[in-house]
Amino acid sequence: MYLETPPRLIETKIFSAMPDKFRRKDVRTDWADANRPGAPTDSFIEGPSFDRDGNLYIVDIPFGRIFRIAPDGEWSLVIEYEGWPNGLKIAADGRILVADYMHGIMELDAKAGGIKPVLTARNSESFRGCNDLHLASNGDIYFTDQGQTGLHDPSGRVYRLAPNGRLDCLIDTGISPNGLVLDPSETVLFVAMTRDNAVWRLPFMMDGSVSKVGRFCSLFGTSGPDGMTMDASGRLFVGHASLGHVFVFAPNGELIARVKSCAGPNCTNVAIGGAKKDRLYITESATGSVLVADIGGL
Repeated sequence: MYLETPPRLIETKIFSAMPDKFRRKDVRTDWADANRPGAPTDSFIEGPSFDRDGNLYIVDIPFGRIFRIAPDGEWSLVIEYEGWPNGLKIAADGRILVADYMHGIMELDAKAGGIKPVLTARNSESFRGCNDLHLASNGDIYFTDQGQTGLHDPSGRVYRLAPNGRLDCLIDTGISPNGLVLDPSETVLFVAMTRDNAVWRLPFMMDGSVSKVGRFCSLFGTSGPDGMTMDASGRLFVGHASLGHVFVFAPNGELIARVKSCAGPNCTNVAIGGAKKDRLYITESATGSVLVADIGGL
């Protein structure tokens, strides 16, 4: 995973943890029964994304909740609804989009505390279970339809939804497609394939289709890569859902750093923040904590 220099170790600290008043202890949910059988699940947070005021939005999948965490770490509930919000991204214009495992692609009105569908089906067929999304500069929405796919059923899908409503299926052979991100030139899409324990690289052709798809990197563990982000230099930050790390890869695929969780092992999603874009925020789902690391020296 590296050529000459071992990856740099970057420590984390807890930015903020879910307050006890929001934790649903000893409450059984269908989502937890399917995804965390037997494990106590008072919350499962993912989807960190910053708004223009520096507030961090996150989702709580099993209980259909979306929270806003102020810069001082204070939590407030934005909405609770009948759904499983999984991924969340905030566009440059402030629009908040949600990949909901139960419903599809949704849009959140944070001020009114409402949520409405954007896309719930393709050709009258419901999605298998949307997991995460990424917003391109031209307004395209890239999202993964993961469901319960894996090595036993490599049929996960990756879609692109254009502002005019056109929906393209980029691949339909994904092995649990999860987090995704475009490179700075927006000519390559990276997709975390959780149950393949790898990140796939999807280059775009001139007509917008993908070809020559390959594995950018391979990992290990009982789970796999989950949420991802990329900085302006093209370095890929990959949260791993069982190894308690975020792995940082150079544009050539070399592992250059590992960001170690100071809490639990489930580093699910990541977001870059801070005035100088030198802080990495990580949702650690097992403990309901948001971690932060200084990445300014990379």
